[in-house]
Amino acid sequence: MKKIMILGAGIYQVPLILKAKEMGLYTLVVSYPGPYPGFALADECLYLDTRDEAGILKAAREKEIQGICTTGTDVAIRTLGHTAELLHLPGLSLAAAEHVTDKLTMREVFRKASVAGSIPFCRVTSLAEARAFFQKQASSIMLKATDSSGSRGIVRADSLEEVNEAYEAACSVTHLPYILAEKYVAGEEIGVDGFVLDGEVKLLLPHKKFVVTAGHTTLPGGHAFPYKADTALLTAITETITEAIRATGLDNCAFNADVMISDGVPYILEIGGRCGATCIPELISMYCGFDYYRKMLEAALGEKPDFSYEHTTPCMAKLLFSPVNGIITAMDEERLHNLRNEGISFSLDYGIGDSVEKVKNGTDRIGQVILAASREAELDTLIASIQDAIEINGTSLSRLWEKETSERNLS
Repeated sequence: MKKIMILGAGIYQVPLILKAKEMGLYTLVVSYPGPYPGFALADECLYLDTRDEAGILKAAREKEIQGICTTGTDVAIRTLGHTAELLHLPGLSLAAAEHVTDKLTMREVFRKASVAGSIPFCRVTSLAEARAFFQKQASSIMLKATDSSGSRGIVRADSLEEVNEAYEAACSVTHLPYILAEKYVAGEEIGVDGFVLDGEVKLLLPHKKFVVTAGHTTLPGGHAFPYKADTALLTAITETITEAIRATGLDNCAFNADVMISDGVPYILEIGGRCGATCIPELISMYCGFDYYRKMLEAALGEKPDFSYEHTTPCMAKLLFSPVNGIITAMDEERLHNLRNEGISFSLDYGIGDSVEKVKNGTDRIGQVILAASREAELDTLIASIQDAIEINGTSLSRLWEKETSERNLS
């Protein structure tokens, strides 16, 4: 039986673990101790921090694994690259992992390779430097913790006063003595996911991104496939992403990129060496008609999966969030059961009595909804039905969002 090591035991790794089990693989799931759902599914649990490169390399050697994989998290990517390279396993190199897990390093690599759509940036080690960069740009800027993911520590500042707050927020997340300052580019933010195998981009799929406003930043709240644009723009997106892949050295891995479309020009915000979260693997599977989790695992084991497809199914998904901290006090099980009987694909991460947090980043999700559809209104109608069936602190989730939206509009 082949052994696969999966880094991470959280909600975004659960489908990958389940697929590995379905494929008959012996699954070693690695994460630091905690109430993570992936542990209960594993053949063997290894309680290590996924950033512990030496510890995980030692365990991988001792367990004689045939592959190592993750999805939906940047935290484990350096460890994955380190282990894959030193054990001669399929996967991205350590150098590529380093390029895509530090946002400042990534920007420097883009600039050196003259990647199209690069954005003005600078390394910031003090509030004074952040304020100076804002004044130089004479426009809004983004301040980012360079070693974070899931939109944590990424804050927009539209004034010098807001720079102070944004700098503090970014610094509170990072483990490094610096953060990244970038010029803010206004436009439509989209995602691009795909796979690189043996130096060739085998899959490249731009997709629409639904965003959720959380405080002073926005975060991915869902996606829709395909992204609809004219041929010229789609070609420019493909060229920009391909240049970014070559510049960072990504190979034998999934990739997930954020791109801002401004006045018909794609500006690359960042790229990662793993598949995106927020239902992206499920959407790619539905859109292309193949099992994307299976293909990621096959590639991690050194097989050569076929990423070609003939027909596509437009589809979209959104995450369920709460606008308040609280406890789930009720669920209309009959309504939820009827929706499932209608073939609606959704899952809830919590049940009655569980605590939920006000949305600050993507990990604060309380569930997800996936639909084969091309109109967002269809998905929103379905989400409203699910929100009506869930109460937090005695009030329906739909009513809580109506109140939050009303208060935000008034302010």
